[in-house]
Amino acid sequence: MLKNPFSKGPRASEPEAQADAARAEPAESRTYTVGWLLNTEQSSVIWDSPRPVRIESQSSDPRSVGQCPSVLDFDRRHYVINCPIDVHLRLKLTATGMDVTNVLADKSPIRADALQRWIVFQPRHEWRNPNRPVLQMLTPFVFVTDDPVYVNQYPPIHHYTGETRPGVQICGRFPTDIWPRALQWAFEWHDTAKELILRRGEPLFSVRFEGPDPAAHVRLIEAQKTPELESYMASITGVTEIVGQTYSLFKTARERRPATLLVPKQ
Repeated sequence: MLKNPFSKGPRASEPEAQADAARAEPAESRTYTVGWLLNTEQSSVIWDSPRPVRIESQSSDPRSVGQCPSVLDFDRRHYVINCPIDVHLRLKLTATGMDVTNVLADKSPIRADALQRWIVFQPRHEWRNPNRPVLQMLTPFVFVTDDPVYVNQYPPIHHYTGETRPGVQICGRFPTDIWPRALQWAFEWHDTAKELILRRGEPLFSVRFEGPDPAAHVRLIEAQKTPELESYMASITGVTEIVGQTYSLFKTARERRPATLLVPKQ
């Protein structure tokens, strides 16, 4: 005799019913802890600490955009890195290369030889487009965590200066729990007829962190550069000059990673 597929089966026991209900409810959101540090002490005082995005609202109306929960949740997940130097560059592409002019010249607070160390142009064959130069500013910022967290690098989308940069920031993301390396600001110069202006103290870029739980928040703290962290960072430094696809190294990096890398700075 065939069993009626629509008949009710035996009732689950009370413990089983409670377990099923617990599985049906979303897990309680957790907090990820991420540390930041400066990879070098040389001239590090010119870099401001990462600061959370906070946009003050002048309206107390609960329906205003400044009180919108989704807006507030989005904003507080971003941290801003300020520009450490004044930059004003003019660029002209030529048949054999390009001419770069420091518009500030003698009025620039940064010397010409130092500026060339701070702002580095990639070789033309590495650009995504032969008419769009790519330049980089190396930063000493390293983010480290023991949680499975990715760091995302964005343009300063919360900041308005009235001046539009003549191109786009090249963004990126990587798992900072196994790849604690210094970030760099990369810029693709689209409109070479316009000058690139960066001002010290204004946002250069922002970062956002994400983990397996999209509802979890991040607690950002200053981290200690321990011998274990320094040794592990040395093991992944410079690999981009040897291996083209660094993501292929993540498995090995995870296997060799110390159990603890994040130590709060005392």
